[in-house]
Amino acid sequence: MERRLWMLLIGLTILFSGGPAWAQTGLKQRLNSWPDWSLPAPLPRPSNRDDLIYPDWFAGLWQVESIDLDAPDDPPLLHQARFQADRRGRLIGDRSFNATAIGRALLGEQLLGVEEDPGSANRQIARMKGDLYLETTVTGRRQESPSANTFLADELVLQIMHAPGPPRLSRIETLSRYNRCGEDICAEQWQGRYASPGESLRDQAIAQHHYQLRFTPLPGSAPSI
Repeated sequence: MERRLWMLLIGLTILFSGGPAWAQTGLKQRLNSWPDWSLPAPLPRPSNRDDLIYPDWFAGLWQVESIDLDAPDDPPLLHQARFQADRRGRLIGDRSFNATAIGRALLGEQLLGVEEDPGSANRQIARMKGDLYLETTVTGRRQESPSANTFLADELVLQIMHAPGPPRLSRIETLSRYNRCGEDICAEQWQGRYASPGESLRDQAIAQHHYQLRFTPLPGSAPSI
């Protein structure tokens, strides 16, 4: 159950990161320093209205396959993801749809639902059976497009697991690199988990994970070429 909640947090994080663009060297340097990550990360705090603006080639409905490269014998995680235009014509992730799809794939009926904060694009709550709920708040973001066929985003979130007893806090950083692979999208993700604020004198990552993903367009939803 603990590992599934960790994966759920990943899902709630990786599809919804956003924020202002920054110099290409920033994300490249951050990736080159993996796995020796520490805080503070060079990620500005997003405003409540900040959201990730995806390249046009993300448009549509996708089947996503995610493989944990640290556990290659585990079966891949399969779920759907959808990206569509907002009221301003910008391409964004359908956060509620995507988070629910990931949550159902991981937890099945244990997941009761995912709620978005109507006042912020940076906060979600996943409610589960057993009086559990996972609160995820984005505290830092950066993104860049080094080429027409490559997109990168880095995000830091604060996780609060509310359960009977004291809440559990942790911070998780996810750096994602997406590339066009014909009609598909190929991606890699690098992730570091940090202790809760004030728990350690050194904010060094206490756990690391590495993932490989592939987005395949579903019939009738191929991205624009």
